[in-house]
Amino acid sequence: MREGPYTPIGMDAARGAAESRDSRFDELYAEAKATLGYGANNLRSVTERYREAYHDTLGRWHRLRDELEIVDRAALSPVNRIDAAAAAEAGAEDARDRALRSEVERLAADLGRHQQELSKLELAVRSMENAWLFLERGDASLLGQVAAAELATDMQMRIVQAQEAERLRLAQEVHDGPAQALSNAIFQVEYIERILNEDVRMAGSELRFLRELLRRELGEVRTFISQLRPPLIDELGLDGSIMDAVESMAALTGATVEIDLKAQGDVLSPTQQTAVLRIVQEALQNVRKHASSRRTVVSTRLESSSWIVEVADDGRGFDVSAVAARGRRNFGLQFMRERAELIGGQFEVRSRPGGGTVVRLSIPLGEESA
Repeated sequence: MREGPYTPIGMDAARGAAESRDSRFDELYAEAKATLGYGANNLRSVTERYREAYHDTLGRWHRLRDELEIVDRAALSPVNRIDAAAAAEAGAEDARDRALRSEVERLAADLGRHQQELSKLELAVRSMENAWLFLERGDASLLGQVAAAELATDMQMRIVQAQEAERLRLAQEVHDGPAQALSNAIFQVEYIERILNEDVRMAGSELRFLRELLRRELGEVRTFISQLRPPLIDELGLDGSIMDAVESMAALTGATVEIDLKAQGDVLSPTQQTAVLRIVQEALQNVRKHASSRRTVVSTRLESSSWIVEVADDGRGFDVSAVAARGRRNFGLQFMRERAELIGGQFEVRSRPGGGTVVRLSIPLGEESA
């Protein structure tokens, strides 16, 4: 005879089935915690090995840089080379010097990239550890904090990515600009040393060329410094800071840049104002380096419920789709785009070969600001 559900036997069977189900959930939850803990431990171990490899490479870079300084000091000592064998030896030393200098520059660029990757690994480890603690702690009130925690982690990731893009951009700019110019200047000095006693007129001409080279690159370095220093927004406001950036460009190039600022900058948050200034600076830098324009206009305006800034030039322009296909290798555009994303803005570049370029940033405003 079949037992009813409320008989002792039926109730024992139901209790056993419930305990079985509870046991299954407990096992799965414990498995999830164990898996997450195992993953966090493995990632932490990999991160430690990555950090050790980074410090090994950093040590190698320091040793090579010290060796290069010794070579440079030796090159400054007066040496008279009069026979073919000595000339051949000088050529071999120059080749070794160039190879050593190239290796130092390559390692410096690699170290910048590895440093950013290490930062991302460390952030990933912290995220996994926090996730494990979240599962481990039996506090139901934590559920209301999940969305905020995920948003904070996402923002941290995006900030790290933006920092990586900015540092890579500056590293590439310094490598292609001042670093290359200084390398050329060293070889120029060595050439002047060799011809100084044989052709004074040629040596004087080379010195004038070297002076102009160093003066031009000094302007480049000052531009980098202006990009790295804290913005003047607190002192000048956003409009004043934009005008300062325009004046700096005009001082470096002699170009005329028109300003048409119709939207008040104080309706934006401090973070938004800083992003606007950085994007304007980068856009002006691109105009100076690539556009060969006759007329450039920096303008701001309110449009519907958005705050708009544009940097427009009538220069040579470029194929936007071709540049976009190069991805992260275009450091300037990547820098501006990620700055816009961090403040919730929309970034757009309109250009075509021979048709000028417009860089546009649109920032949505709240009802009160609009």
